[in-house]
Amino acid sequence: MLHLSAAVDQRSAHDAGSYVELARLAEHGVLDFVTLDDTFARPGLDALAVLSRVAPATSRIGLVPTVTTTHTEPFHVQAAVATLDWVSRGRAGWRLDVSTTEGEARLFGRRHAAPADALWQEAGEVADVAARLWDSWEDDAEIRDEPTGRFIDRDKLHHVDFEGTEFSVRGPSIVPRPPQGRPVRVVDASEGQARDIAARYADVALVRSVSAAHARAVRDQLRATAVRFGRGPGEPRVLASLVVDLGDGEHAAEPGHGGGGPRQTAQGPLYRGGPVDLADLITSWRGEGAVDGFHLTPAEPRRDLERLVNGTVALLQHRGLFRTFYPGSTLRDHLGLAKPANQYAVTGGAS
Repeated sequence: MLHLSAAVDQRSAHDAGSYVELARLAEHGVLDFVTLDDTFARPGLDALAVLSRVAPATSRIGLVPTVTTTHTEPFHVQAAVATLDWVSRGRAGWRLDVSTTEGEARLFGRRHAAPADALWQEAGEVADVAARLWDSWEDDAEIRDEPTGRFIDRDKLHHVDFEGTEFSVRGPSIVPRPPQGRPVRVVDASEGQARDIAARYADVALVRSVSAAHARAVRDQLRATAVRFGRGPGEPRVLASLVVDLGDGEHAAEPGHGGGGPRQTAQGPLYRGGPVDLADLITSWRGEGAVDGFHLTPAEPRRDLERLVNGTVALLQHRGLFRTFYPGSTLRDHLGLAKPANQYAVTGGAS
């Protein structure tokens, strides 16, 4: 199964309607999910809030905001992501990231910037406690029995009693268990500091690579590490991240692009060419077993996403390489991921 996703980032866009338009276009192409980046390092709208607005205007596409784990409260983060899963009826994801600069630290005034290794270790702890808090309500904890006035079965709420290096959380969550059980966690595993965290906690790992061979090597490493953490084969899903510039028409890929592979730039691997050449690249990398799919960032959001959907995706569908309808209603359905068992219902306590 080929997985395709796209970024809907827009510089200086403050109109929710423009994000709705892009998400609907991606949904028309039956993409697995869209991402919206966020950072404390520059001004901009809150990605999670924007995608909460997009949720009722879409029906199937997954919605994955970036939410940093640095300078934020883990309890609030997990509750917000769980809420997005509820309002989207099971289509939420969460792209974990860290804030490494002193400027970002000064916005909060709680602590100084820390090395990336320490911040990613903390991010792993946040991913861990989030899963515990999502599980802290069993699926049938809500009773809603009007005659007796009982709303919840307190025996099916659980304290997580988590102690991290920088925080502690008792729980339970204030939000019932999300429709997906646990919203999909996404990590950019391109850099070494994040790779172990992706292998241990991510459902989807993004890899910025300029060659199929490099992407395959990273995927093999991620999955070997995941097995050591007790995860199953095929975890996590690995998507190659490319910036795509589909230009002004259907023309051949520039030298160094297309079938020859993307070119490394300051913004990451860049593909510049036509929609057909991009379809050929995707077909080639997927055929070589390098990745499970692609995460594509349009260089020109509206123009390139339209050409991606109406050109590249349509061609992949014509070739029988990409689906023409959604297999289910949740993001986990799109990715072929089962709903996780509740660790408290299964074991009776924290794992």
